[in-house]
Amino acid sequence: MTAGEVLGVGLRLDRLRGLVDRLLAAGGVQGQRLRDCGVTGGGDVDLVSLRRLPTIGKRDLWDHYPYGLRAVDADDVVCVHGSSGTGGRPTLVPYTARDLEIWAEVVARALAGAGVTSRSVVHNAYGYGLFTGGLGIHHGAVRLGATVVPLSGGMTERQVRLIQDLRPDVLTCTPSYAIHLGEALGGAPNSLRVGLFGAEPWTEEMRVQIEGLLGIRALDIYGLSEVIGPGVACEALDSGGLLNIADDHFYPECVDAEGEPVPDGTPGELVFTTLTKTGMPLLRYRTGDVATLTPPTADAPHRMSKLLGRTDDMLVIRGVNVFPTEVEAVLLADARLSPHYLVVEDRRVPARPELRLAVETRTDIDPAPVAAALTAALRERLGVGCDVRVLPPGAIPRTDTGKAKRLARWTDGDSPLPGLTWD
Repeated sequence: MTAGEVLGVGLRLDRLRGLVDRLLAAGGVQGQRLRDCGVTGGGDVDLVSLRRLPTIGKRDLWDHYPYGLRAVDADDVVCVHGSSGTGGRPTLVPYTARDLEIWAEVVARALAGAGVTSRSVVHNAYGYGLFTGGLGIHHGAVRLGATVVPLSGGMTERQVRLIQDLRPDVLTCTPSYAIHLGEALGGAPNSLRVGLFGAEPWTEEMRVQIEGLLGIRALDIYGLSEVIGPGVACEALDSGGLLNIADDHFYPECVDAEGEPVPDGTPGELVFTTLTKTGMPLLRYRTGDVATLTPPTADAPHRMSKLLGRTDDMLVIRGVNVFPTEVEAVLLADARLSPHYLVVEDRRVPARPELRLAVETRTDIDPAPVAAALTAALRERLGVGCDVRVLPPGAIPRTDTGKAKRLARWTDGDSPLPGLTWD
C-alpha cells in the first residue's frame, strides 16, 4: 500500500468514525441500531468491520417520512430534495449548507474529469426542482466557474434553438432525452463536445447511439437523492468506461441479496455510507442499484461499472433473471431499430409470466424479418423466449421531461402500450 493509499484509508476511517459519533448523538433509528449491536462510539468501528453494521433502506425513509432520519436541528436545514422513489412513494432529504458545499465539490470534480473548465458553457437539461439532477449539476458547474444555461426539461424546440444560438460545449440530461434532442437537432452541426448523462441505467449500445446522433463523447454520471444527488460517481475521459466514486465522501460496498459482500468485479447491490453528510447522513444505505466495484489504487479511487439495473427492476421469467438493460444491449445492436422501446413483464397469468418487447424501426421496413432476428438474438442472450412486436417509426411514446419509461409490469387491465394487442 502506497503512502497515498494509506492517507486515503486514514481519511475515510476518520470520517466514518465521525459519522458514527454524529448518528449516536442524534439518536433516532440509526443511532438506536448502532447501540443495539454494541457500538457506543466511533472508535468501536473501522472499515473492515463496517460490513457487520446494520444497513438502512428505502423502506426506513418511507416509514419515517418526512424527517425521521434528520440528524440536525430544523434550523440547520437550508433546502429539501427528494423524488417519488422507485415504488412511487415520496422520499425527502434535508440538506444543510455544508451538504450543499460537498455536493457542489463532488459535481465540480465530476465535470472536471469530463474536461469541463471555467470557460465551458453547460447546457443543463436535467429537471430543476425536488429532483436533484438539475440543481446538482448547476451547483457543480457554478463551483467550477463554468457558464450554466439552466434549461431544465421539456421545451425541446427552445432547447434546440439555444444549443444553436449559445453554442454550449457540454450537455447534461438523461440519456433518453439526449436521444430525443439528437433526433430533434436532425444531424445539424453543433458545438457540443461532451455530455454527462444519468438518472437512468443505460448501456454501451446507447452510448454509441448518443455519440452518433450528437457527435460528442458521452459519459455516465451516477447519483441518488438519498446519498446526495448526481456526483456520487462519474466517468472521466480517461477512466476506461468505469465511474470514479467520490469515496472520500461516499464509501461504497457491493452486496448480494442477503447483504453479504460479493467479490470485487462481481455484480451486486451498491451500498453507500455518507461519510461527510450532516443533514441526513446514512450508514450503509442499500441503493437497490446493481453494479460491480473495483477497489482503489494509488492512482484512482473506488470505481464502479455502469449500472446493470435495479434489484426491483429485475424480472424473473420462468426462473431466469433478466435486467431490462440486457434487452437494450441486444436491440441497439441492430442498426434497423431506434433506441425507443418498452419491456413488458406480463404477469396476467402469475404461474406463466411472459417477457414481451415493443420496439420501433428507424424507417418503414418489413417488420417480420426484424422481429425474427431480434427474437433469436434475445433468446441467445437471455436464455428465455420473448414476444417481440416491431412497430413503425414514432410508435413508442417519447418523454420531454424526466426518465423514459422502459419497463412496464402488467398484471391486469389494458395493454401498457395503448393500441397494441398482445394476445
